[in-house]
Amino acid sequence: MKTVLNVIWLVLSGFWLFLGYLFAGLLLCITIIGIPFGLAAFRIGLYALWPFGRTVVDKPGAGAASCVGNVLWLVLAGWWLALGHIVTGIALCVTIIGIPLGIANFKLIPVSLLPLGKDIVPTDQAYGRPGF
Repeated sequence: MKTVLNVIWLVLSGFWLFLGYLFAGLLLCITIIGIPFGLAAFRIGLYALWPFGRTVVDKPGAGAASCVGNVLWLVLAGWWLALGHIVTGIALCVTIIGIPLGIANFKLIPVSLLPLGKDIVPTDQAYGRPGF
């Protein structure tokens, strides 16, 4: 079921969201200071490309630097990317088939706003079960 949802997601919104994150990451990588933010954009972009079967968890040991980085991220790119998720989620919720995809878009908003100090892991690994 995850694969079917991921393929539908990829066609309807995942590819376009990925391109948005790719564009944001490239802009952020222009300066040396922005490279960690660009890498975070690429990481989230890959998650936005194929989200079902993976989840976001807090990274252990993330401290004050990630908090300061999240504030900078929010100002530089986070709110634009979150706005993209909101618009796409609302558009997907117009149809009955798109409602699960719209909800998945809304679940991506927190990580698009504050990505530093987070890890993207397979769902099985997040709940302590070994992956097969």
